[in-house]
Amino acid sequence: MATLHNTAKPGDFAKTVLMPGDPLRARFIAETYLDHRVLVNDVRGIQGYTGEYKGKRVSVMASGMGMPSIGIYSYELYHDYGVDNIIRVGSAGLIDESLKIRSIVAAMSAYSNSAYGNQFNFRGNLAPCGSYELLTRADAAAKQMGIQLRIGPVYSTDTFYEENSQTDVLQKLHVLAVEMEAYALYLNAARAGKNALALLTISDNPYTRESCTPQQVRETFTQMMEIALEIA
Repeated sequence: MATLHNTAKPGDFAKTVLMPGDPLRARFIAETYLDHRVLVNDVRGIQGYTGEYKGKRVSVMASGMGMPSIGIYSYELYHDYGVDNIIRVGSAGLIDESLKIRSIVAAMSAYSNSAYGNQFNFRGNLAPCGSYELLTRADAAAKQMGIQLRIGPVYSTDTFYEENSQTDVLQKLHVLAVEMEAYALYLNAARAGKNALALLTISDNPYTRESCTPQQVRETFTQMMEIALEIA
């Protein structure tokens, strides 16, 4: 059962895994929210924990940065560890200027400049969607908690420092935010017949240069974390 990237044993992961990019954010979520938590993986510092949230068995594990990284970890969780649901809890830069720092976005679909989808031999352009079930449950949970959740497409990029920004084009297409993982996660979920959803908190405004600190991203995006835990 162990892989090159994961030393967890069969049954160590719950059916639902929250997946932040940052291993320190995975640890923060586990230590803040999970009772009876156990560290089940720490290969390359990619920490995975399993515990209980309000009596439900839940896991949290980091993905690292970018689509190649989340592509590996989500593939193994779906195919090798029997995980059914992965909820990415990440940060994003805003594209839609009606959003603000700390706005929360649920990615209904993901556009991308990545070649990750080429492996599936589809003769066209892929824009995979998140799980409708998880999306509707996240929307209902946010409303019950009094949290505004913006739902729409996001843009997953392979290049953080992009020479030719496509922001103007994406704005015209009403894309909400830019991040680096959802596209690969959604494709892996679709291929495996499993569920995925990306919940994203806006950490950066490229138009005003306003941004959150790494510590704020790691420890203060709690509303997003709590929506994910409620639907786990």
